[in-house]
This record gives sequence, C-alpha cells and structure tokens, in this order.
Amino acid sequence: MIKSDFSQPVPDELGAIHFVGIGGAGMSGIARLFVGAGHTVTGSDARDSATVKALRELGVVVHIGHDAANIAGADTLVVTGAIAEDNPEYLAAKSAGIPAIHRAQALAWLTSGRRLVAVAGAHGKTTSTAMIVTALRELDTDLSFVNGGVIRSLGVSAQAGSSDLFVVEADESDGSFLLYDTAVVLITNVDPDHLDHFGSEEAFEEAFVEFAERARELVVISSDDVRATSVSSRLDSSAVLTFGEAADADVRLHSVQLGSTVSFSLAYRGRDYSTRLKVTGLHNAINAAGAFGVLVGLGFDPQASLDALSAFEGAERRFELRGEVAGVRVYDDFAHHPTEIRAALSGARAAVGSGRVIPIFQPHLYTRTRTMADDFAQTFEELADHTIVVPIYGARQEPEPGVTGALITSRFSSPEVGQYIADWDEAARCAAEIARPGDIIMPMGGGDIHLIVPAVLRSLGELDGGRGR
Repeated sequence: MIKSDFSQPVPDELGAIHFVGIGGAGMSGIARLFVGAGHTVTGSDARDSATVKALRELGVVVHIGHDAANIAGADTLVVTGAIAEDNPEYLAAKSAGIPAIHRAQALAWLTSGRRLVAVAGAHGKTTSTAMIVTALRELDTDLSFVNGGVIRSLGVSAQAGSSDLFVVEADESDGSFLLYDTAVVLITNVDPDHLDHFGSEEAFEEAFVEFAERARELVVISSDDVRATSVSSRLDSSAVLTFGEAADADVRLHSVQLGSTVSFSLAYRGRDYSTRLKVTGLHNAINAAGAFGVLVGLGFDPQASLDALSAFEGAERRFELRGEVAGVRVYDDFAHHPTEIRAALSGARAAVGSGRVIPIFQPHLYTRTRTMADDFAQTFEELADHTIVVPIYGARQEPEPGVTGALITSRFSSPEVGQYIADWDEAARCAAEIARPGDIIMPMGGGDIHLIVPAVLRSLGELDGGRGR
C-alpha cells in the first residue's frame, strides 16, 4: 500500500477529477461534493455496489477494476493510503505528471474559507459527526458535510449546503486531520491506535494536541479519556469545553437509562437538560454529549440542541439492524478496536434483554490484531456469549507470518467462549446453528464483514425451515 503523502502540492484548480477507490463512504462523499461544485468526476473501484450505483445516477463514470486507461481526461487524481503501490491508475498518473493528492487534501481544498467543524478520535467520530449533522438540519441549518459513514435518516454520507458551516469527520489514522483549517474541533477520545503510523502513544497524543491547537473558536473534548484529558491540559482552557461522566465535565452526562433506547440528562451551566435517543448504548449517550457541546459552542440553545439530537436514527454499520429470521435479529457494526467493541457489545446486551449476543468478528489490520489480541479476547469473553472470529481484513497492510484471527481465539479460556473459522459460509452457518429465538447475531469489524449478512440470514432461514418452526 502507498504511504500517505501530503507533500504533493494541491493545484489551485483541480479540473476533471478521478477518484481511485471511489466506492468507499469517505471517497464517495467527497466525490459527490465535487460533482455538486460542477467538476467532471470519474472513478474506479474494486467492486460494484449501491454507492457506485448512486454515483452513476449523478452522472459519474465509474469503472469496476483498476486500469491505466480509466484516468483518460483527468487533471487530478484523488487517492487514499489504502491503494497498492503498483495500482495502474496511480502509476499512470505519476508517469503523465498528473497530480495525485490524498483525499484529505481534496477535502481541505473543498472546505477552504468555510466555518469548519472537524470531528476526530480513535472511535465514535462517525456517529458523533452524524449526530451533529442531524441536529443542525433539525435546527434549520443548511450545512455541508462529509461523514465516514452513511447517515441512516439521510441515506448519504455527504451533501452540499448553502451556509458557511461545514462539518467533516477528520481521519487521524495517517495524520491527515492536521490538514484542515478548523473553527471548532470535537475530540471523542485519544485512545491509542494507528501506532504503525505514529510509532508511539506519545506521538499519537502529540498529533491530537496539534489538531486541537488549530481550532480558531473552540475545542470540545472528552473528560473521561485519560489521554484526552492530557491533551486538554495543554490547551488554553478558555477555548475548551469538556464532556462526559466526570464530575468536573463542562457538559456532564448523568441519569443514564439503558434499554432498547437510551435516555439521559446533561448538566450544563447550572441546569439539567434531558432527552431520549432513538438508539441505544452508553457510548451513544456520551457521543450525544460531545455533539451537544459542539452545538452550544456554535451558539444554539441548549434544550433546542438536545431536542434536535433526539432525531438521530443512527449511522450505517453502527448497530444497524439488517434483518430478523425465526426470532433472531442480525445487526451489523463497524467496531474494530477493543474499546469500540466493548461499547457495541454493551449496547447489544442492553437491547437483547434475556437473549444472547453472538458476534462474528473480522479483525482489522495485522498490526492491530498482533498487538491487541489479548484485549480483543478479554472483551469478547466478558461481553459476548459465543464469538466466531474469521480471517483478518488487512486493508493497507500486507499479511504477517503467524498473525491470523486465531491469535484472538487462542486466548479464550475454553472452546465454549468462541472459535476461529476461516470459511465465511461455515461461520455464518455456525452462528445460525448456535442462535435461538431472542438472540442477536452481530457481524462486526472495520472491513467487509457486512457482506456476510445475507449468508447469515439465509442460514437462519434454512435451519428454521428444517426445524419446521
């Protein structure tokens, strides 16, 4: 995979733009905005999808498969660090002298001169961004936004608006969040991750300090995460608003009630404000507290802000119900870091009642699997009833000898806790055989594990028919 390189100067005029890997949520959203801005946009992706279909309906020519001929007529290439060094389109652009800029550089070009709200953190940023966007629309603000996942109520991950307000999910994984000229920053947490890029936890934290210092108006930051509090201690306190369950949080979350949804109160400036969300999980109450901090920081009324947040219906692949067969519900979730998994499984436990939670986990990245295998195993053993682990989604990384999903299951205390299954069809069948009415099966991970859902639903149906229920 190519190393993210931000040294390529961004042209004043981008002209016709070709996106390599246009089908991803982030890339497709940025492409959509460039179409709206009047640019000729083309792209390529490894597979066809609903996202690709939607882009074609906007007039974007999308090629399936990567080929040097696909970039004909392009003035600028937009890439991510996930593409291979020998990608023929990338190589053809380099040979032809066509600028190949990172997607964050393209987004920074789009947001230049706008009042930018940027959301970052090792986890929670997609949901938090979606919450802010949903609430601002409820508050009659015609904003522009780019999110890392589809906002369920809108059916898109990006949209252009007429106001100067622009909200983006900012990716810290490769340091690209430092490219933006921000007005307001939301930091959901600084839980160490992406150390393959940063090299150390200290360097990871230092990047967040720099990200926060770039905010011209306000930094909204977690009061509960240890490294986030370290970051905030290094900032000008007059430009910081903290949120969380800590007693000294500026926006303090309390009175949380969990079930199929979550209700809670926020203490802010001597008053309490209460609401109920349409989604469940303590993590979503915390995300809402951070989003509330951004909204009041932008000047909106506190109760109106919280009322607007209650309209949030979730983001795609964030505890998303994909179907129910024979009383077994199948949810899909993007969680791929131990902290995210803990939050997702805790939400599932609150929603499942007396039923059981059966994850099908696809580890994301070889380095993360190798370094966090113990944490993964402990989290699943504590919060899941039986976990099936499938092969690793390597993304930008090459395989490492001896590093497989079995590293996680080998840490389980007994085979009753879970198992490693290399074949997806077998994994789907196994989960369906274990499940009984009232249970939740939960494919989860940051790769393409959502594609297993049809096989899970099919297996549930076949087994139900065989049982004659």
